[in-house]
Amino acid sequence: MHARAFVTVAALLLGVLAEQTEQGQAALTNDTAQCAPYSISLVADAQASYPTIGSPILSIPTTDTVALAKFNAITGIPNIAPKGVNGILSADTLNNYPTTDPDCWWTSSGCLTPKASGLAADTASVPEPRTLGYGFDDGPFCSHNEFYNYLSAQNQKATMFYIGSNVMWFPLQAQRAVVDGHEICVHTWSHHNMTAFTNEGAFAELYYTMQAIKLVTGVTPQCWRPPMGDVDDRIRYIASKLNLETILWKYDSFDWKVASGQATPAQVQANYDSLISDAGAGTFDTVGAIMLTHELTNYTMQTAVDNYPKLAAAFDHLVPIAVAQNKTQPYVETNVTFPSFAAYIASRSSTGGNSTSSSGTNSSSSTGSSSSSAGSSSSSGSGSSQSGTASGSSNAGVSFRLSYAHSAIIVVTTVAGAVLVLYY
Repeated sequence: MHARAFVTVAALLLGVLAEQTEQGQAALTNDTAQCAPYSISLVADAQASYPTIGSPILSIPTTDTVALAKFNAITGIPNIAPKGVNGILSADTLNNYPTTDPDCWWTSSGCLTPKASGLAADTASVPEPRTLGYGFDDGPFCSHNEFYNYLSAQNQKATMFYIGSNVMWFPLQAQRAVVDGHEICVHTWSHHNMTAFTNEGAFAELYYTMQAIKLVTGVTPQCWRPPMGDVDDRIRYIASKLNLETILWKYDSFDWKVASGQATPAQVQANYDSLISDAGAGTFDTVGAIMLTHELTNYTMQTAVDNYPKLAAAFDHLVPIAVAQNKTQPYVETNVTFPSFAAYIASRSSTGGNSTSSSGTNSSSSTGSSSSSAGSSSSSGSGSSQSGTASGSSNAGVSFRLSYAHSAIIVVTTVAGAVLVLYY
């Protein structure tokens, strides 16, 4: 009896912890199923060597001699004081910051051209005319399958700015981005204000996100976007030493504000319409655009779907930012290449380009993925602080955000050494 009961319990436990694959996860369409707890050994086996998932990184773990050596090798960091503590901005610092903007602090002035020598200007538009550098912040979102299915149905690639903790929580969703051919950029580990970290904390927020993306997807990004756009020359310098290009924007949908009640859907639509109107008026006839949008809730993804046909009609081309820059090697790994801008456009033309159906994230058919999990050997880029409870008809029980000033809404636990994500 006891042995049989033990076997039964063990079988149930193994069923709960059964290893899922990217392909299986990508085939799910129900929000609850997509966001159900799961574990993969790739992450579970490595998690002990990473900082706490979901929390700001204040220092490099003393046991990580590789990261410590890399950080200590950086010299010449601009002598700029942190503008807050532990990733949270100081209101006094912002209110009393000099109008001369000595630090090229984007949060204060929108500055894009560093004042410290040797730093490249931030990317806030794309060089190709009548082109939108198409991308989304804050992923991977657990229930993004129907959104990604829609993009796939349009033969549309995008730049995904991924939060490191989200990658560790939802690794199969992150793998899908690579399988689908999207570009991945760093969006920090915990989605805090980068200028409010010490040098070591800022380095760690970027470094461990790069490591997490490499662990899960097999690729190492060479681009990043500061949460809330919060960057100054000190942070730019640290990012540059990790070979990360700083990518910002000039148009903001403010879609992230709807979940917290700070904006209405009508206001967000007006922001989309402004970009579309400017495209029609010739604003981008010589240089393209980047707009800030999010893979954050069902609402933000559905709004992206609703506006996709309009954007595709207003712009000649919607492409990942790396493609718009003609960067054919977007990652450190040389075995992963992207097409040039011309080749990408030619490919879309030959395969039907923008078949702009607007069926939406809650009605698209599930195409899944034709590739197995990218894993670590795969060879196959935000606005102000977001509070966002995930919206949408079947996702009411799932809350999801990582940025500062949020209550704890995701609990991570371990069973038999495996990581489980529990929602409350």
